[in-house]
Amino acid sequence: MQKITPFLWFDNNAEEAMNFYVSIFKNSKVGTIVRHGDAGPGPKGSAMTVTFQLEGRIFTRLTAARITNSRRQFRSS
Repeated sequence: MQKITPFLWFDNNAEEAMNFYVSIFKNSKVGTIVRHGDAGPGPKGSAMTVTFQLEGRIFTRLTAARITNSRRQFRSS
């Protein structure tokens, strides 16, 4: 059983990154995609969070503007 879900933060393009990784790993699949609505904060219809599996491991990616000067962020759930 997986204990930690890697949570990766992107300034933009989380959905594109997910689709890329799913395309190169054989045992992979797209999970859920949560999209921005009319209220934002991102463009309506763009991905806010995405989940997917690579070789049985679950990953979550978030598209959001940077809130710090550091691009290195690690979160677990």
